[in-house]
Amino acid sequence: MAGCSWGYGRDNGPSHWHEQFPIAKEGCRQSPIEIKNAETKYDSSLQPLTLQYDASSAKSLCNTGFSLQVDYDDCTDRSVLTGGPLCGKYRLRQFHFHWGACDDHGSEHVVDGQNYAAELHLVHWNAEKYSDFAEAAKAPDGLAVIGVFLQVCEENPALHKILCSLDCIKKKGLKVEFTDFSPCALLPTCLNYWTYLGSLTTPPLLESVIWILLEKPITLSPEQMAMFRTLEFSGPDDPMQDNYRPPQPLKCRDIRRNFQ
Repeated sequence: MAGCSWGYGRDNGPSHWHEQFPIAKEGCRQSPIEIKNAETKYDSSLQPLTLQYDASSAKSLCNTGFSLQVDYDDCTDRSVLTGGPLCGKYRLRQFHFHWGACDDHGSEHVVDGQNYAAELHLVHWNAEKYSDFAEAAKAPDGLAVIGVFLQVCEENPALHKILCSLDCIKKKGLKVEFTDFSPCALLPTCLNYWTYLGSLTTPPLLESVIWILLEKPITLSPEQMAMFRTLEFSGPDDPMQDNYRPPQPLKCRDIRRNFQ
């Protein structure tokens, strides 16, 4: 992959990332992983999640060339995550999605062999210990990511505002103002979760993430799922799809859950 950027294509996709980022193979806490629920451990000490998201802190919607992303103002504690397996406050930085070319395959994490159509990641950083996102991303407890599965079923009204703006960011690098949106609307009513120590699922694959994977999926319609695929990686002949990394070796890590 020398001389070319990483991506999700045949020549620069996840199977090649180790050529530029050796941690992809050498790391001890790479993500995503497969969750085998029978092998996870119930931990009664795990706290409920506390989500305090200020809709007015949403800033922009963009096509990163790898995903659809909504960015938030993370200079203050307007949108924070606490509780769960975390110590202290983690500020919301952004959320983005991963999805497949078909409706039954596209999530990064897998649960008992089941793959979902897509996966939402809400990315937070530890504002108690670190001065900014860049510093936190290099620390083993620097980031916390909530993962939410998306299952093709019925229409999801909470996605309307995002999907209606996709025509404006069809091409790589395009960005539009996107305000007054709380990601709480994209979460299931039940916040049961699994948690484990992992990494970013995109290069540089830093092993700095406390993962919080919600047990229950949210839904979207086939038509809504198809709208994600209208975005482009690099051009009209390169539709944005299959932008996910396959599960990585668990390597003796514990996976805990807060539900019986």
